[in-house]
Amino acid sequence: SLYKSGEKLVLKAKKLEKKNKIEKANKLYLKAYDKFEKAYAKNKKNADILNYLGFTLRKTGRLEEAEKFYLEGLQLDAGHLGINEYLGELYVQTGRIELAKERLQVLNGCNCEEYDELKELIEKN
Repeated sequence: SLYKSGEKLVLKAKKLEKKNKIEKANKLYLKAYDKFEKAYAKNKKNADILNYLGFTLRKTGRLEEAEKFYLEGLQLDAGHLGINEYLGELYVQTGRIELAKERLQVLNGCNCEEYDELKELIEKN
């Protein structure tokens, strides 16, 4: 499916990013974005697709667009772990720490890596 192939591209891109191959990672994020955009056209009610649309846009520097997809995803699933973490990261990136802390509160008690990662990022900033 479009979603699955987009997800594979994101995983590859994350690995490249860890190796500091940012340009190559960005190309994969853009390819993944195209897949998720097509998946979204077929299914507007999937928070996971919206999460990845936001994620790929955020990774390629399109923060305002990313935020719109994250917020739309939260309307479908207010407790979505990925969206809450990534939206929190976007808020940290854009200097809105209080909003990031609100996302952290939503994740509080999930006993998940999303909480730990966002908490660590907030504490560093």
